[in-house]
Amino acid sequence: MVYVSPDTAAIATPHPARALWRPAAAGVAAALAGLGVAELTAAWIAPGASPVLTVGALIIDIVPAAVKDLVIGLFGTADKIVLIVTIVFVLLLAAGLAGIVENRRPPFGRLLVVVIGAIALFAALSRSSASTLDAVPAVVAMGVAAIALTVLTTRLPVDRRTGHAATASPPEQVPARPEGSGADRRRFLVYTGITAGIGVLALAGGQFSAAATRAADAARALFTLPRPSVRAAAIPAGASLDVAGITPLITPNADFYRIDTALSVPRIDPTTWRLKITGMVENEVEIDFAELLALPLEESTTTLACVSNYVGGDLIGNATWLGYPIRKLLARAKPTRDADMVLSTSQDGFTAGTPIGALTDGRNAILAVGMNGEPLPLEHGYPVRMVVPGLYGYVSATKWVVELKLTRFDQEQGYWTPRGWSAEGPVKLSSRIDVPRQGTSVSAGSIVIAGVAWSQQVGISAVAVQIDDGPWQNATLADAISVDTWRQWAYTWDNASAGDHTVSVRATDAAGLVQTSATADVAPNGATGLHEISVSVSG
Repeated sequence: MVYVSPDTAAIATPHPARALWRPAAAGVAAALAGLGVAELTAAWIAPGASPVLTVGALIIDIVPAAVKDLVIGLFGTADKIVLIVTIVFVLLLAAGLAGIVENRRPPFGRLLVVVIGAIALFAALSRSSASTLDAVPAVVAMGVAAIALTVLTTRLPVDRRTGHAATASPPEQVPARPEGSGADRRRFLVYTGITAGIGVLALAGGQFSAAATRAADAARALFTLPRPSVRAAAIPAGASLDVAGITPLITPNADFYRIDTALSVPRIDPTTWRLKITGMVENEVEIDFAELLALPLEESTTTLACVSNYVGGDLIGNATWLGYPIRKLLARAKPTRDADMVLSTSQDGFTAGTPIGALTDGRNAILAVGMNGEPLPLEHGYPVRMVVPGLYGYVSATKWVVELKLTRFDQEQGYWTPRGWSAEGPVKLSSRIDVPRQGTSVSAGSIVIAGVAWSQQVGISAVAVQIDDGPWQNATLADAISVDTWRQWAYTWDNASAGDHTVSVRATDAAGLVQTSATADVAPNGATGLHEISVSVSG
């Protein structure tokens, strides 16, 4: 028995943090190597099977509606970036744990790596459009990470007397000599750095390849839009108010909100794109992109809104769209009399259930190919998407659309309905204050308050503003484009007194309906309530 004095033990005992960080670093490096090589493999042979993106898509599929609302409420259109960063962070934490476990209880660390890889494998193969090749990146990730973890943990600095990897031990098991030589530690750091470096370089290579692919897709989208056979209604000169800070009447493509379930933009070659009309029809219809462009396309200005838009939120935009009326294609297919829903399907598997009446009642419901005079941007549905006035996007605005299936609400459901959202989602009468912004400080005197209001398929007839608990005062309305677009408004607050104030807005539609003050959450079919802001008026 070797006696170790307290003084010697204090020198010999590896610090707990030091004893853990090396195997944890080995796990992280192994995970980076596996993930990097997998992402590079995905970019080469299975672009839709990136382990991070497929796991993210699985999370989106299974997450409760309340969590989705919370994330969108907190991060808005940055929700996808937040999800990806969170996945990678959790992966690296799990990888560090795998390294510690592998060091202490091999091969359980490798088994943990396999479990993580199996989750990615399941996510890749559970997609509706999955193929055998989609399994390859996840399998590669498992193999590379497991091998790298084995190699690195066997290179951990060892105690020169016992021959075991240095780790925190109970006092009675503390070796009498310091753990691992300096050469051991340096060698381990070199191996770990090289492994992590390989992973980072592979990740960069995968991202570069993906960026090159996106650039090629963007170049392919630079076709010349056909001239519309029916032009959008002219925008009246008085439709846009000259108020600094108010939302533009037409939302630029780059600023248009994007909320969808696709973590990576689907890659669709327009030369191979097909739209099928199936289900409860007398004649199934199939049309390709060239045929669609050759049809008499129509132009219309329509406001689109996301059901996740909170009162006063910015998940809404207005654009001039070019496309072909869906009702005319449905007329070719001749839906059967008992069909009441069109289930649209995206290239990425997303579905939306739209009431057939909304597609056949004469409104400008179109298969859009253009947006604000340009081909559809990739992230907004290129080459073809649906635009349906009066309905929230989750039941109508399918991007990258490839199928329209005539069916019934009592037989099938769109993507979000079984996740707690209503089967039908008409856009609700609403209004928003853009100027001044919430919490800003303004000078006393004459203050302009302005914003937008909307009531699709009905139109806006009045907007009123309330200061604190005072009377409702009518705002000035800009000219309307159509009943399917938002309308700008402005109110001049004269003789604003110094102090803190609350400003509220409410709209009245063309049918006389006054916007409700009753508050409701975005789920299950859109938020209600009056938008109000706090402003501080300085003397």
